[in-house]
Order: sequence, then C-alpha cells, then structure tokens
Amino acid sequence: MCLGIPGEVIEIRADQPDLAKVNVSGVKRLINIGLLADDPPAPGEWVLIHVGFALSRIDEAEAAAAMEFLEGIGQAYEDEIAALKESLIE
Repeated sequence: MCLGIPGEVIEIRADQPDLAKVNVSGVKRLINIGLLADDPPAPGEWVLIHVGFALSRIDEAEAAAAMEFLEGIGQAYEDEIAALKESLIE
C-alpha cells in the first residue's frame, strides 16, 4: 500500500528548484516539487508526498490530522516510514 504522507519543507535546492528537502517524521529526504511549480511551497510549509513527489500543499493542521490517522492504521504506516528511512539523506 502506498500512502500520501505529510512532510515539512526544510529547504528548496537553489541549484535544482524542482527539489526540496523535507522532514517526514524525523526523516529528511529530497522530494520533487515540480508538480507544484505554479505555487511552490516555501521552507516551513507542509506538502502531501506520494512516491517522492509533492502532490499538494497542506496546512499544519491538515498535516497533524493526516499523521494522527496514519499512525492509527499501524503496519502500513510503519512500512512507509521504514522505506523513508532507507532513503535518509542526513
């Protein structure tokens, strides 16, 4: 099962503006924000991530609600976080 997971944008890559470093449950990784090129997120904002792409911007309350739901579903969430940890960049 693939899930959309909220992540907080930490920085936008100056040399590759379609990439952003995000924090997802303590895991930092690069994601593609090219789908949001018309209204790109800024550091400190939240995005919904699926398979390495930011699909939409969300606010902090939506991010918190999504994380609460995801943590409640158990193993699928744990599997997704484990996959993210394998792609840790820091």
